[in-house]
Amino acid sequence: MTRLDSRGLIGEFLGTALLLYVIVGSGIAAESLSADGAIQLAVHAVAVGAGLAGLIAFLAPVSGAHFNPAVTVGLSLTGDFGRPSVIPYVLAQVAGAVIGVVLANVSFGIAAVAISDTERSGLGLSLSEFIGTFVLVLLIIGLVRSGRTPMIPAAVGAWVAAIIIGTASTGFANPAVTMARMFTDSYTGIAPDSVPAFLIAQFLAALTAGACAMLLFRTPVTTESVLQRKDPP
Repeated sequence: MTRLDSRGLIGEFLGTALLLYVIVGSGIAAESLSADGAIQLAVHAVAVGAGLAGLIAFLAPVSGAHFNPAVTVGLSLTGDFGRPSVIPYVLAQVAGAVIGVVLANVSFGIAAVAISDTERSGLGLSLSEFIGTFVLVLLIIGLVRSGRTPMIPAAVGAWVAAIIIGTASTGFANPAVTMARMFTDSYTGIAPDSVPAFLIAQFLAALTAGACAMLLFRTPVTTESVLQRKDPP
């Protein structure tokens, strides 16, 4: 369990902001570096996966490094994260995500806030979001409960890079990311009317992953883990 304090909220805000800065920034950069769609997607996937791994390793001792409401909800369902902390964490994540998008937009010389018109809709994309989010949340909870937390940064970074390339939706797998990317009319944007279906798929995936984790990993480890930060002295 964790105890809610300002350190945790700051860590989630900062980590999610930096994650979105890398997501949006790498998308804009990739688009400017090459006209080849495959190269753009590969560059974007590597940058996001590597950036996320680094952020998790860096901020896990501060907040648990969720950076994702689906992860926070999934961990709370299994009892690996305190439920009273869920709403504050989610608010910090969403606020950080929006700030990260704005900073990336400004850094690359485009409008600070511009509503995306990139449609990402359809059953296939929603299914992709469910699968990508389900595995992400289950992977994290499984590594926490089996005592293999040192693997989390690399495993999460690798899975996120994989689903950016390997899913129809390009692997959002994060409600905060999904909502924030409405505010960039760039490579990584998503139109507002495409957002609700993604959010539903992601939260259903988090609930399903939490239930599966309790069946597959019944007894959590007792040591502090990457996603269970120690309370400050």
